[in-house]
Amino acid sequence: MEISCCWIYAISKYGYPPSMGDTYKVIEEMAGMGFKNIELEGIGEGNLKEIVKDKKKLEKTIEDLGVRVVNFCPVLPDIVSLEKKRRDKAVRLFKIGIDIARYFNCVTIQTDSFTPPLKFIGEVPYKKGLSYGKEYKVKLEPDFIWQEQWNVLVDTFAHCTSLAKDAGLKFCLEPRVGELISNTDAALRLIDAIGDNGFGVVFDTAHQHAQKELLPLSVEKLGKKIFYLHVADNDGRDNEHLALGKGTIDWEEFFSALKKHQFNGYVAIDVGGNIPNLREEVIKSKKYLEVLAEKIKF
Repeated sequence: MEISCCWIYAISKYGYPPSMGDTYKVIEEMAGMGFKNIELEGIGEGNLKEIVKDKKKLEKTIEDLGVRVVNFCPVLPDIVSLEKKRRDKAVRLFKIGIDIARYFNCVTIQTDSFTPPLKFIGEVPYKKGLSYGKEYKVKLEPDFIWQEQWNVLVDTFAHCTSLAKDAGLKFCLEPRVGELISNTDAALRLIDAIGDNGFGVVFDTAHQHAQKELLPLSVEKLGKKIFYLHVADNDGRDNEHLALGKGTIDWEEFFSALKKHQFNGYVAIDVGGNIPNLREEVIKSKKYLEVLAEKIKF
């Protein structure tokens, strides 16, 4: 099992996004926890361009610490905007993200589908970082037409898939609670619409468990379209990202389903949010995975 550390650790500890100074601390801390593989995110245009500016220094730090960036995630909400001008700018920034992913020899480049352009009454998902265990209320505006939004999703992500494929990368989408693509079957519909083997999903156990998905069945449905894993636990009632074993996910059955489909991608520990002793919880989760992998011969 190839284990990675998710960027949620950085966000939880240092903010959204972490400063470049803190980014170096994060990479050092991930290496100190025993990780050989890590994620990196560029959160918005400013943070993305900071990474470009600092990429040589980052590369040296990464090499000196003996780790590898396996997944890069440019966080660009406007990539699904209904306004073409904003969407086109986000796609240009996504191309910068591809350049970063190539520079660090990543396997995958990831994005999210982000929140729908509805009027949220109160809390807005992920607006200022992590927000788990929240209730959301929205008002459906008369001029919002789902088919228009769906066409944008299909066209834009098909284009991003092609760009990533030309760069030798797999492009994957993470279904998340409260977003345009939030569950297994929505992801499958988008995969079918795009129809390209270069497009798949980041399977996030915490988000899908909170959606009341039967995780082994979700694995069976998605099969080879699972390009990357985010693993964290919760009680199935909200999308908290707890240490493995701290919730109600049946990890043995989940990984047995992945084994059936010969999953050989990276398994990224996605523990974070408002968690005391975060470092210890991440280390415990890493050990949990290592013991489980040995038990089921994964």
